[in-house]
Amino acid sequence: MQKSVHIPVLLQASLDHLKPKTGESYLDLTAGYGGHASNFLDVTKNYTQSVLVDRDQNAVDSLGFLIEKGARMIHSDFLSASEQLVREGRKFDIILADFGVSSPQLDIAERGFSFLRDGDLDMRMNPSQELTANYIVNKYSKKELLKILVEFGEEKRGFSERIVDKIIETRKKNPITSTTQLADLILSVHKGGWQKTHPATRTFQAIRIAVNQELEQIEKMLLLLPKMLNPGGRVGIITFHSLEDKLVKNYFKQDSLKGLESNFLFITKKPVSGAVEDAHNPRSRSAKLRVSIRK
Repeated sequence: MQKSVHIPVLLQASLDHLKPKTGESYLDLTAGYGGHASNFLDVTKNYTQSVLVDRDQNAVDSLGFLIEKGARMIHSDFLSASEQLVREGRKFDIILADFGVSSPQLDIAERGFSFLRDGDLDMRMNPSQELTANYIVNKYSKKELLKILVEFGEEKRGFSERIVDKIIETRKKNPITSTTQLADLILSVHKGGWQKTHPATRTFQAIRIAVNQELEQIEKMLLLLPKMLNPGGRVGIITFHSLEDKLVKNYFKQDSLKGLESNFLFITKKPVSGAVEDAHNPRSRSAKLRVSIRK
């Protein structure tokens, strides 16, 4: 297994806008390998009232250094954890959610997230769940696959149809089982050259979103935020593609239209772009941070 160092995206911007203070409680809904959490908890020093959430066992195993100091760990997806915390009546001063795929997940070929590394078609954030990328690619109908590529990958209809037709043609002979097999298949139906963005990028994004039900989880979690934040509490959300960002932007915009009944005030009227970190962390170039404060 390859080792990888995970560089937390928009770390300084998150600290600058969420402004952690000593004694504040912190909830990290996507704790990953602790990049953001360790920096926030270094400031707050309040480990015992802070909660870390992740559905990836590898991430959970790596967070022992924070758990030993008193932080609570919930091994779960962020929606289920949010629902649990609401039932418990827990409220926090700071909530952070980073919806990116961490570098270790991308770099471990067996996880199947990256088309640049040969591995099984998996893409599960939680390896214990049943649905995999392999099942979607080999079992879903043409209509279902097209819907995933167009809606979740925001891929052009014509290119999506060529990809799906090739998938169906190929899987009739033999199952598509590896990341490079799928990436090569996509390249074979791509017309014209390409430079920075690999033609398989959007397809892999789309299938990953479908496997992990990412958009549905984000939408439902956002509705729980008012119940999880103390008055004056801040929430920061880092997204990596327009579908996620649109959900977050629209949620806070709709809240603002409630006038006196609204729950939040924008701290960032425009999202903070991860492009400023691009020189140090290329994976951050598409990241956007939005921050709001609970009234």
